[in-house]
Amino acid sequence: MIAAVDTNILLDLLIPDERYRTSSKALLDYHHEAGRLVICDLVYAELSSQFPTKLETGDFFHRTRIQIQRVSEDALDQAGRMWRVYIYRKSTHRFCPSCGEPLENSCTRCKTPLLGRQHIISDFVIGAHAFIQADILLTRDKGFYWTYFKDLKIASPA
Repeated sequence: MIAAVDTNILLDLLIPDERYRTSSKALLDYHHEAGRLVICDLVYAELSSQFPTKLETGDFFHRTRIQIQRVSEDALDQAGRMWRVYIYRKSTHRFCPSCGEPLENSCTRCKTPLLGRQHIISDFVIGAHAFIQADILLTRDKGFYWTYFKDLKIASPA
């Protein structure tokens, strides 16, 4: 099984996020035992900001045995198509990043506050990469990804 990893799961370990650190590590360990962990190029770029040098970034991925996988043209095309849907919806709807519920100023279900700009194109590339090139996505943004990639298998930390 190939598990694509979203940036937020890795940041939980690096920053660290006390709320998610243990559960994100357990999620990574479980999926590593079940197969391969991969990230797309954009996750690499986002995560490299946490390291002073390219050598240290590479060392992190070597130690964790997370492989970097280039995004395919099919995934890039899918990301662009979903981005177009998002831009259209954004003019009339906003969605909670945690649960996917439509909302106005805050989510009526989980009370997550609405931010001005919720997503950027890299979020769609990460989702499309997982959808087309992996079996599952490890992320804390399951509501967002299910909104745009309905058949994507997702695992989130507890």
